[in-house]
Amino acid sequence: MCRPRMGYVMSRMVCVWFPNLPIERLTRERLHANHTPPPAKKPFALVGSDAHGLTLTALNARCRQEGLSSGMRLADARAICPALLTESATPDKDAVTLESLARWASRYSPSLNVDGADGLWLDVTGIAHLFGGEPALLADLESRLKRLGFRARLGCAGTLGAASALARFAQTSPSIAAPEHLSETLAPFPIEALRLEPGTVLLLRRLGLKRIGQLYDLPRASLERRFHSKEAAESVLRRLDEALGRRNEKHAPLLPAPDFVTRLSFAEPLISHDGVLASLEHLADALCSMLTRAGAGARRVVLWAARTDGSATALEAGLSAPSATAAHLVRLLKEKLDTIDMGFGVDLMTFAALAVEDLSPEQIALSAANHKSGPEKLIDALGSRLGRRTIRRLFPQESHIPELAQMTQSAFATLPTWNNLSIEKPPRPPLLLSKPESVTVMAEIPEGPPLRFTWRRVNRRVIKAEGPERIAPEWWRVFDGSPMQRTRDYYRIEDEDGCRYWVFREGLYQERDETHQGAPPRWFLHGVFP
Repeated sequence: MCRPRMGYVMSRMVCVWFPNLPIERLTRERLHANHTPPPAKKPFALVGSDAHGLTLTALNARCRQEGLSSGMRLADARAICPALLTESATPDKDAVTLESLARWASRYSPSLNVDGADGLWLDVTGIAHLFGGEPALLADLESRLKRLGFRARLGCAGTLGAASALARFAQTSPSIAAPEHLSETLAPFPIEALRLEPGTVLLLRRLGLKRIGQLYDLPRASLERRFHSKEAAESVLRRLDEALGRRNEKHAPLLPAPDFVTRLSFAEPLISHDGVLASLEHLADALCSMLTRAGAGARRVVLWAARTDGSATALEAGLSAPSATAAHLVRLLKEKLDTIDMGFGVDLMTFAALAVEDLSPEQIALSAANHKSGPEKLIDALGSRLGRRTIRRLFPQESHIPELAQMTQSAFATLPTWNNLSIEKPPRPPLLLSKPESVTVMAEIPEGPPLRFTWRRVNRRVIKAEGPERIAPEWWRVFDGSPMQRTRDYYRIEDEDGCRYWVFREGLYQERDETHQGAPPRWFLHGVFP
């Protein structure tokens, strides 16, 4: 008998089996497309091909009444039921639908995954009370799946193997097995409920072992001698031990649990938003302490609040840069807290960092005045209020051509790692014209800085000049329509009114003198200094 051990929390698993998933998926798909669904009152089956030829992979209730079964060859099925209607099976679509159902079921548990080609499993350990207990959770799950168009059989037990057996072979659904009666509950089930290979099941039946309970008192050494291989006998014993909880069964969740998560449960449900805000501040402090110890910062966080009626709600926020500051995380979600429907009260809150990045070490300033804050807090606040997709910012590009050295991207994108490299460059103007504007220049020597220039019909006399800074075309862009095809010499100049400009000469007089071909050099104004 499998009994709970003192001091340990017993696991509780739920298995969901969809006996008619392919046909129900096809019916739902046809109805959404306003097409005629598969017939329900006529024998209808889906057909797939395998090593034995065309076989029935899924069939409706009318087919079963005619004596047909899954796995039967199509020729034999037509001989039994000449009126059989068929279509080709699409297992790829069935798999996508099953995974979508698993993601949908995450409202019941964060740890879940698909179970074979027609089932799901959910780890509801410590969660069922949020839905009013295991019977209420299973009833709610079954009714919601029915509204989606899927008939499901559900089982709940302390192990995955037992829950799977209940879902597929119990007389009633939903079916729940108490931990202290697990072995008695599984004893009358057929050995197929242990999820064994067909060949192993066939051999056990030939040995007269048809029920799980017949394996309990059977000497293990004698069982191993009955099999052709030790691995086959070990698979039977392993599945039996896993179903009874004597051996742990590994099961990886579809959505791995976040590494940084904090939870807070309440003896009395919270009924005010002020209480939710105070709890969020507590959770944020705990989460940021975990992040700081790991040297990481959150890039995306989620607040999950479970209500006493079994429903739940979630609030998400993204950050433009990793952060482990509790006040900043709370500020991003504070305005959204008013949108939470408290219902009959919130009795569980979870705050997690869904995406994290390494937090770069910072020099601690001696005074607050020496600390220069970046735009991240403003970007996060705007993104929380206006939406992440609406906020964009300039990002550097790997190019030394001024108009190609930056681009606009989502403000929440990650900065390139090479951006942190310090590359010495002459000063650049903070204001670049969207397109360099042509100017007329008078220079003392052809290759020298301008003495006078005319821009926007105004003549200006130059009193100071620095340069040139020569920028050559990027050879890999010469033939791809790049805006820069000739060498540029940039100058920083200042006129007699104190205005400073960034101008360049496109082309070299020396190249024209040597070849006597091409257009003469031209001057442009590209930017303005403050």
